[in-house]
Amino acid sequence: MVRLRMKLGPKGQVVIPQIFRKSYGLVPGGDVIIEDTEKGVLIERPIEDPIKKMREMAAKGRQLSKIESNKDWEEELEERWKKLLKSI
Repeated sequence: MVRLRMKLGPKGQVVIPQIFRKSYGLVPGGDVIIEDTEKGVLIERPIEDPIKKMREMAAKGRQLSKIESNKDWEEELEERWKKLLKSI
């Protein structure tokens, strides 16, 4: 378990340290959920809707004009699956 003490910025903001961002797949511009608990404030990554993600991937797939072979297509799909699984 990692525990760090952080300072609040002038607007009440706190930076989530890199070790936590990497561990939990938090990215700039991504969403988080902030919840008030008995022990304090809980920050968590929201559960992604896999159907929504697949639709986004399918929409992006229509824009692929550089793929010329099945191997290129398979590599592209594998890369997108890896990104999807990291975000969940």
